[in-house]
Amino acid sequence: MDWRDSEETFEDEVVGDTTLARMFENSAARNTGEPAQQYKGGIYDRSLVSSGVVPAAPSGDFSELTYGEMREIVRNLAAGFRELGVEAGSRVGIFSHTRMEWAQSDFGILAAGGAVTTVYTSSSERQVRYLLSDPGATGVVVENAELLQRVLAVEDELDLSFIVLIDDPADGSGMGGAVRDRDDIYTLGDVHEIGATAFDEEAYQSWINERDPSSLASLIYTSGTTGQPKGVKLTHNNFRSNVNQCYKRFGPRPDKEDVPTLTNGMVTLSFLPLAHVLERLAGHFLMFASGACVAYAESPDTLREDFQLVRPTVGTSVPRVYEKLYDAIRSEASKSPTKKRIFEWAVDVGREYHESDSPGVILSAKHALADKLVFDQVREALGGRIEFFISGGGSLSAELCALYHGMGLPILEGYGLTETSPVIAVNPPEEPKIGTIGTPVVDVEVKLDKTVVGDVTGDAGGDVGELLVKGPNVTEGYWNRPEETAAAFTDDVPSDANGESESEGDSGGWFRTGDVVELRPDGYIAFRERAKQILVLSTGKNVAPGPIEDSFASSDVVEQCMVLGDGRKFVSALIVPSFEEIREWADREGYDLPDDARGICRDDRVKERIQSEIDQVNENFEPYEQIKQFRLVPEEFTENNDLMTPTMKKKRRNILDRYADQVDLLYTEDAAAATQN
Repeated sequence: MDWRDSEETFEDEVVGDTTLARMFENSAARNTGEPAQQYKGGIYDRSLVSSGVVPAAPSGDFSELTYGEMREIVRNLAAGFRELGVEAGSRVGIFSHTRMEWAQSDFGILAAGGAVTTVYTSSSERQVRYLLSDPGATGVVVENAELLQRVLAVEDELDLSFIVLIDDPADGSGMGGAVRDRDDIYTLGDVHEIGATAFDEEAYQSWINERDPSSLASLIYTSGTTGQPKGVKLTHNNFRSNVNQCYKRFGPRPDKEDVPTLTNGMVTLSFLPLAHVLERLAGHFLMFASGACVAYAESPDTLREDFQLVRPTVGTSVPRVYEKLYDAIRSEASKSPTKKRIFEWAVDVGREYHESDSPGVILSAKHALADKLVFDQVREALGGRIEFFISGGGSLSAELCALYHGMGLPILEGYGLTETSPVIAVNPPEEPKIGTIGTPVVDVEVKLDKTVVGDVTGDAGGDVGELLVKGPNVTEGYWNRPEETAAAFTDDVPSDANGESESEGDSGGWFRTGDVVELRPDGYIAFRERAKQILVLSTGKNVAPGPIEDSFASSDVVEQCMVLGDGRKFVSALIVPSFEEIREWADREGYDLPDDARGICRDDRVKERIQSEIDQVNENFEPYEQIKQFRLVPEEFTENNDLMTPTMKKKRRNILDRYADQVDLLYTEDAAAATQN
């Protein structure tokens, strides 16, 4: 039986149509003594530790909770939230970094009957006000004193009945008095104690049973690369169906042989924002439904250390993190000219081996040597147990993906949106195809609106257009935004976007993803670009910036690239150099470079080195797609400087505004003339 047919018919106790709270209860019953969570010591003043609910983890190391222990905490938190006034339909915010207590609070609020609305930790006071007032949140769970200050600064404009602080307020924060003097601010330890006193098994089960799978589970606000964020309404059924869909693709189906599967006992390292839908589904709901163990990294900056300590077997991340990991691996492996040459040779061998249908004796021998000299050390640096990675939340460079596969660290690229809970498609472990985002998961229907780009044929011979989707994981719309909801779906008409009659019983109402893709003849989908980000040159040519930017992902001298050209005659780019690598290159060449980043960006020798990198990338694109001019900029695009979203997507408008003068210089008459040479 083909793996696609096996997905359709796969039955398992993990698959179901329950609410999320019941899903967790059922998993905890199956996996009571198995590890559920790992948490690191020495980084938080956890109120659950100070109140004796969980033991303190050793400083710099991880301790774990079993499913039985986690269930006890979730139940008591649910009872505590009920005592604070949470009831069916209440909206409660969570304003915290990704950590053990985020997950416990989420399941506690859901079990109490509430719905969780998420707030990014990077949110300003103005954004906090909006993200709590727009959904009408009656309470909020806040990580620490710093974030509490942002809530208290705008609380007069909110209608909060309670505030819960995950950590004990640190000495010197000024918040200790506020917590002690007010009767509506609690620590999470307080809520647990209140709940433990009030907990009644029969009442608890009734709260879960009275919630319908069609009821609201969460409001997740779009990260807002443009405009005011919209609250996406996601029901228990939306999330639960996506858990089912992903488990049917990755779970232990009987037809899988020598293919990694997602089962109880797997370990993942969680570090992406749980406020975002990707981690909420892939690193949270899916993992706990499957009986896996979720370990929480100290921060994205400590991943190398935490990989070593946790030794995960599976991981989910966004392309930018895989780029950073590869940069760190390459830097470590290139500390001497000899090691650098060996690493580069091994990477070339790994890529060639992965792309070969029949490697042969010589290539196989080279790969075995490369594995012994380089790849085995790379895998050990990531804990030595990774079976596969998932990539989502953006387009992954095909070259970088091939490099990971060649190193024995397969990345399975997928695709989805907040509005689809999120997974629409993902590469299957048994037949991954690099350069694609996989095939649609079970029960997701897809088709194209070809009017967006016209009659275009893709590289693999498939049709190209805006992707339209239907499925049980698709949202019913946006919170208090009827006009935006209507605009996000096709009209309920009996013909498709190409003017052809639809199959009998098709009611229309397809969700518009806003993404241009190729539907390949083999059933796989190739992502091309966000429709609104396609550059339309003044010559009439359409250019997708994403594939060009992705081509620099494995570059050792280019940290980031943003391609420009909308309404202009030619394509240009703003480029952030990889300053550490540039300095090492200069040392090898015997060049003295300025000490500061701005000075390096102005250095002609550096510009020549970057130009050579651009020339290599340009060879893979049509003449009108090639970068004709570029400017070097001295700061990395990050969330801290408001040039990236919390999910590591470029805020293109902000970058254009920040570097407006540089962009103008790209398109002076002299620069335009240079493109003709």
